[in-house]
Amino acid sequence: MLNRILSNDYPRSRILAVVLMVVLLALAFMPFIFPGVKALNVAAKILVFIVLVASFDLLLGYTGIVSFAHTMFFGIGAYGIAIASTRMGAGWSSILVGLAVSLALSFVLALAVGLFSLRVRAIFFSMITLAVAAAFQTLASQLSDITGGEDGLTFKMPEILSPGFSLAEEPFLGVSMDGRLICYYLLFVTALIALLAMLRIVNSPFGRVLQAIRENEFRAEAIGYRVVVYRTTSSILSALFATVAGAMLAIWLRYNGPDTSLSFEIMLDVLLIVVIGGMGTIYGAAIGSGVFVVAQSYLQDLLKLASDATSGLPWLSALLSPDRWLLWLGLLFVLSVYYFPTGIVGRLRALRSGS
Repeated sequence: MLNRILSNDYPRSRILAVVLMVVLLALAFMPFIFPGVKALNVAAKILVFIVLVASFDLLLGYTGIVSFAHTMFFGIGAYGIAIASTRMGAGWSSILVGLAVSLALSFVLALAVGLFSLRVRAIFFSMITLAVAAAFQTLASQLSDITGGEDGLTFKMPEILSPGFSLAEEPFLGVSMDGRLICYYLLFVTALIALLAMLRIVNSPFGRVLQAIRENEFRAEAIGYRVVVYRTTSSILSALFATVAGAMLAIWLRYNGPDTSLSFEIMLDVLLIVVIGGMGTIYGAAIGSGVFVVAQSYLQDLLKLASDATSGLPWLSALLSPDRWLLWLGLLFVLSVYYFPTGIVGRLRALRSGS
């Protein structure tokens, strides 16, 4: 049974298996381990990024395609839910229609980008995808009648997913059984299913061909594989999973705007997480997302504590100021790349093999 679920892609490292289990259990019981709005928001963001980063790793780590249009599909998923919920009202039908339409649009755009651009090599393809993503972000900002423009769209979710909904009058283990908790576990189940689905894809014969294309595109084509077809299919699958991640974000926030789901900063975060977790390892998306989002969310708080503790040393206190959190985040990233050049997952697997 476990063999089927993990698609023969075992962690291959006891430490890695333990880390993955800790991440899984932490996310599963986060509302009860760390009660509070901020902790729940951080956990929900990790779940969204796990799906988004894993979908990008399917494109970059397994197929060798560098695309900067990934956030466009992420935004399509978020806008699909936002527009449908705004026009049709709060309800499950709005979510289903919004998701279906956004998946269809992502499919068409991914197919178009794949057919027209995947024959272009390396940096030229990346520039094309960057231009497409920038054009889509501009379009979303200007179509205010549909997308809400720069202000975005605020909408309501079904009552069972709303904070005002109460499943039980009495708290369970100190946690209110409200709609916010139900919404979190909806995201948790969706992220888990999406991650297992991507594990199945990359460990199927199709996934093996993608890896062969990544290693040597010309050799793969020489032995009979239609490289353009495989690369286009990979782009479509990646786009669809990114669309699901965008829908998850919109359902959780009940708001979406250009800076929320289409910002280029999100694309940079995804690239950093892929490198931190390990390219070509779906497991890396889970670990990298957890490390990055937690650091991004709590680094300022830790720096404030450190700055207050070293107030007797003005120069050190100033260096540890929360305002310099980006400096320390960058330093942490440089150190992680230096000590984990193949990512956390790659490093842990290498330790097992003794290399």
